[in-house]
Amino acid sequence: MPLKKKSSLVIWRRISQTVFLLLFLVLFRLTDYAGVDQIPYAVNIFFRLDPLVAATAMLAAKAVISLLLLSLIVVGLTLILGRFFCGWFCPLGTLLDLFHPLIPPKKGGANGRRRTWKYYLLVFILITAILGFPIVGYFDPFSILIRGLAVSVDPFFNFTMVSFFNFLYQHTPSWFSSFSEAIFSFFKNTVLPYNQKGFTLSLLSLFILLTIFALERIERRFWCKNLCPLGGLLALISRFALLRGHVQSTCKECGLCTKLCRLEAIDADDHLAPGDCNLCLDCLSFCPDKAISFSFKRPEVQQLPLGLSRRAFIGTLSSGFILPAFLNVRAETKIPDPTVIRPPGALKESQFLDRCVRCGECMKVCLMNALQPCGLESGVEGIFSPRLIPRLGYCEFNCTLCGQVCPSGAIQKLPVAEKQKTVIGLAYFDKNRCLPFAKGTPCIVCEEHCPTPDKAIKFRDVEGFNPEGKKVMLKQPYVIDSLCIGCGICENKCPLDGNAGVLVISNREVVKNAG
Repeated sequence: MPLKKKSSLVIWRRISQTVFLLLFLVLFRLTDYAGVDQIPYAVNIFFRLDPLVAATAMLAAKAVISLLLLSLIVVGLTLILGRFFCGWFCPLGTLLDLFHPLIPPKKGGANGRRRTWKYYLLVFILITAILGFPIVGYFDPFSILIRGLAVSVDPFFNFTMVSFFNFLYQHTPSWFSSFSEAIFSFFKNTVLPYNQKGFTLSLLSLFILLTIFALERIERRFWCKNLCPLGGLLALISRFALLRGHVQSTCKECGLCTKLCRLEAIDADDHLAPGDCNLCLDCLSFCPDKAISFSFKRPEVQQLPLGLSRRAFIGTLSSGFILPAFLNVRAETKIPDPTVIRPPGALKESQFLDRCVRCGECMKVCLMNALQPCGLESGVEGIFSPRLIPRLGYCEFNCTLCGQVCPSGAIQKLPVAEKQKTVIGLAYFDKNRCLPFAKGTPCIVCEEHCPTPDKAIKFRDVEGFNPEGKKVMLKQPYVIDSLCIGCGICENKCPLDGNAGVLVISNREVVKNAG
């Protein structure tokens, strides 16, 4: 049965895009501390609906991940409606549409040969996932969008807003300051994060996100059309969809639909490719001859080929097999970096990297800003995965938020009591830096902040020399390994400038629970 209400369908598509974009932004804001250690909302729902994340995580883990089975809903709807996800649902696609008037493409930038790139990238991602080198987090649209917003845009937005209202408070009359304070309180309770945060690799994350928008100068929806591996997966599924677009015999070949189609789903020969149509339905409104229709009747003509190059496809397969094998024989894989401390509840390193989609959700929600994106500390495959840097922040003893927001189960959701016993690292003292050892100066800050019920840091009374060379009695600290959980608060609170006198290293592969 044909779809006839053309203008109203476009309006409904725009409403759908607006609703899902607002939902995305609301859930993004709710991925934050709100005074309690529970997030009652499914803030990671977009990832759980992502078939690409589900496929790669399960292939890498060699197991069914129940959290990601919701993605079957999208697969099922795609088999019925086609690639609707990209036109009606995806927040990144909606943002690209919103910014399109500001970033118009140059003339002559379109190139139909580029649209096969997403298929090569998809194959490469799936092959590497099977072989234990999951890279989906570097290319999944939700990972790129959320990571860029979480570690770059959101901290900058908060800093700018706070600085602006502080300026008003300091340089305006008291009556106006009261007014501005009320406005600031409103923003603080609605759109601003709980506290100011800063992240490593923030510029790189922002650069990747902005590059997707900059590509709009080449052609509209360049990312969606040519590079997005999720779009490639949905395009392949859409080739079996029931809902199809048709160009009727009444078409006078004016070429308007070909020029205006945002994904170039209609070619110069008036063929409408189901894998490239994102069901935006603009063509229904633009066609002066009303020659385009959509119906649930399969076309009788044979589907157009994907246009893949055999040589490029074989090269992609070969690269997918060779790269993981090459990375697995590196020397550093046998000598893990002791400074890479994973969040509490994280799976063993290999399993953790298999499931982690590098989305940045755990870093955003971390109360003390302790979780930061990895560089090369855990290898190429670990870039953007979370690590705890104690000098920047510590793992709050009663907090379990990171496990609640992880969409793939790479960080397990732990009860508070279990989390408080989970060992993620081990503290030790640098006697060349720690004041009681190096300077003979009394200091008990680390022991005061140690959160374990039976303090993991204790003291020995020893006789030493103070900075003036006089003999004094000192309390020199030491760590009881069986009690330390590696939360990092001792290193974080150490009063020394620069490197702390007490350091925390990863010990999670050796000791699982304390107490």
